[in-house]
Amino acid sequence: MSTKTARRRPAPAQRRRPSRRGPSRRAVVRRRVVAVLVLASVTAVVCAVWFTPLLGVREVEVRGTTELTADQVRAAAAIEEGTPLARLDVDAVVGRVRELARVAGVRVERELPGTVRLTVDERTPVAVVQRPDGAHLVDGTGKDYATLARPPAGLPELKAEPAGHLAAVVVLTGLPEELRREVQVVTATTDADVKLALTAGREIRWGSSADTPRKAAVAQVLMTRDGTVFDVSSPELPTVSGE
Repeated sequence: MSTKTARRRPAPAQRRRPSRRGPSRRAVVRRRVVAVLVLASVTAVVCAVWFTPLLGVREVEVRGTTELTADQVRAAAAIEEGTPLARLDVDAVVGRVRELARVAGVRVERELPGTVRLTVDERTPVAVVQRPDGAHLVDGTGKDYATLARPPAGLPELKAEPAGHLAAVVVLTGLPEELRREVQVVTATTDADVKLALTAGREIRWGSSADTPRKAAVAQVLMTRDGTVFDVSSPELPTVSGE
């Protein structure tokens, strides 16, 4: 075998390995500059959103009002123009608007670039209380929330002592619409003796507000019979009389 042929190839461990160099200084500097620029951009955006009027309130839009005006709601909300949307205290706005007696609830929404939307849920009257200073409207929670010179048409009159006030309202709101339309006066001295005076001189003795849906169903069946007084205070043993 010739000398050339006999030469041994270098062992694998002796072979040269490609050198691994770290990133160049220029690449490192470039990365640092990019990181600084990104941080500066983020900081600028945060500052613009939180501390400047760039994304501040420009318009307060009001929806859902019927008796109230949009200006009344805006005045109660007291949202200053230019207030950054991100820093708007939504809970405080809700609290201020709900101080309006006619407001049952309000939803606050923020819409870029500068709109605040207030959607108001006004109270709905279920009865009227006649007092010397006028007709007081009462909603489904029993709250007396507004006073008018004259009672609105179609609302029953509520004549209840404080002990029976809430029970009377609960019964009213639990009646089916066709029966509620016939109610003219609701009376209650306690929470267990609610009575409904209906059209044509009829009366339903309701008792407490318990089992109102069942009592309503029984009352509607009883009212198909002759009589003027329908007692459903014990729905298991209802009675009809001509008192």
